[in-house]
Amino acid sequence: MSIRLTRRAALVSSVAGAAALPSTGWAQAAANDSATLAEQVDAFVKQTMAGFPDQPAVSVALVKDGQAVLTRGYGVRAIGGAAVDEHTLFAIASNTKAVTCAALAILIDEGKVKWDEPVRTYLPDFALSKPELNDMVTVRDLVSHRIGFGLGAGDLLFWPNSDRTRAEIMAAVPHVPIEDTFRTTYHYCNLMFVVAGEVIAAASGMAWEDFIQTRILDRLGMSETLPLMTAADPAKSALPHGRLGPPLRYQGEMQTIGRSIQEVWNWSSAGAAGGFVTTPVDWAKWIAVQLARGALPDGTRLYSEARANEMWRPNIIIGSSAGPTATLPGRAIASTYATGWQVQDYRGERMITHGGGAPGYVSGTVLIPGRNAGFSYFTNAEEGMLTRALRSGITDIVMGKTDFDWIADGQRLQAEGNARSVEAAAAIDAKQSAGARPSLPLAAYAGTWRDPWYGDIVIEEMVVVTSHARRPVGRPTLDLRFSRTPALSGALEPYDGDTFRTRFHDKREEDVFITFTLENSRPVSATMKAVSPDADFSYDYHDLRLTKV
Repeated sequence: MSIRLTRRAALVSSVAGAAALPSTGWAQAAANDSATLAEQVDAFVKQTMAGFPDQPAVSVALVKDGQAVLTRGYGVRAIGGAAVDEHTLFAIASNTKAVTCAALAILIDEGKVKWDEPVRTYLPDFALSKPELNDMVTVRDLVSHRIGFGLGAGDLLFWPNSDRTRAEIMAAVPHVPIEDTFRTTYHYCNLMFVVAGEVIAAASGMAWEDFIQTRILDRLGMSETLPLMTAADPAKSALPHGRLGPPLRYQGEMQTIGRSIQEVWNWSSAGAAGGFVTTPVDWAKWIAVQLARGALPDGTRLYSEARANEMWRPNIIIGSSAGPTATLPGRAIASTYATGWQVQDYRGERMITHGGGAPGYVSGTVLIPGRNAGFSYFTNAEEGMLTRALRSGITDIVMGKTDFDWIADGQRLQAEGNARSVEAAAAIDAKQSAGARPSLPLAAYAGTWRDPWYGDIVIEEMVVVTSHARRPVGRPTLDLRFSRTPALSGALEPYDGDTFRTRFHDKREEDVFITFTLENSRPVSATMKAVSPDADFSYDYHDLRLTKV
């Protein structure tokens, strides 16, 4: 769980409104007045939605000094449908990761797991494509994005909705390529959180979702939250929305893209990486226990303060800069990843944050420990600049800042990004129109193509019969199908020489280029990459190395 900064980076960072932000009262709102703070955030959310009028719904949870001071839904579950409220369910994708890390913290408190113990202590069969790492990778490495996998590596095992079981995902892990050196560079990796979930299962004797339910959700009284979205009732859910083009995904008219959460987002097999569905009322309880460093209202603890400190301790640098500027007032000097949380400076204060991007949903959680405050925003569309505005604008309200219009800035960036995407789409189409013919007859490219970690991709020759005045004519075409991902299926068209492109039937999915390598006038191998420059990074087509079976 991608955004056009990459598409998911924008997805997890946005909102609109032409007017400047209100300047009166914000500084006072930061002075521990919870009622004023709630009023200011409420007004800003409404202003943001007015600035990005295509957004169907936003839902917000705001916690200050241990109390939920605002839990509210804005907008509608689906275009033309019923209103959302504070009990409406949203998919929150990678915000789940912090809960998985809290489960590990509980097991560490019980002496059943150690952060710096090799994964093989708990999963003896754990193996990677670099065997020298097999005995070195620790539990902490799994949840820190520092093993060396490329961005989103292995996500096609479960994104978009796949038919794989958790065991089948684990069996594929040893074949997923590792492109970078161990513990040197940050690359976001959902796959290793799936492994972390299996560590929890092995150490506790319970499936990940059962441990989460009984040891975390039940204890916090989070009765509306579901660790797996398969049980999400569409009648109680905000339905997913997006833009399906033309010319590219994330362009065109806003529309409902699913009749339920699970239609577009069924991560049951990868739940530990992004399976949660929740409401503002419930998520406020999670924010409160985070700010309380694991302490519960009844005086007991979910996990120890020592574990809380560890979960917020940076493990790897994401990026660094010279710091804020007039046009980038929130730019961090150092952004890091801890365990299930991103930790950075923001306007001179420490921010603990994480985002989540799923098809039709974007969300984020922000904790500001120095203010004893935190908030989350959930949306049922893919508007990255809207969520960016929410994230930074609400943070500024909590801190009493009034000097930057995040809504107008987001509108500007969105317009610029849309212009680049339209230009890119035109260039893609122009290249296809001028492209060279394939080197071989279409039938030569047909067959079963296999990747070591994904499995099979099948290309079939089809014959399309067209009627002419005198007699029907059969025209050969190709059709491509990802064997374990039902939505990735459709026509395969010549593009330029031995590069072809898909036209998937399901317009919610990102099309792919496939380039064949020939030996002795026969295609023997192939590589892939997404057609659109805006494609979410979880379409990790570029990690596939196909050979003909």
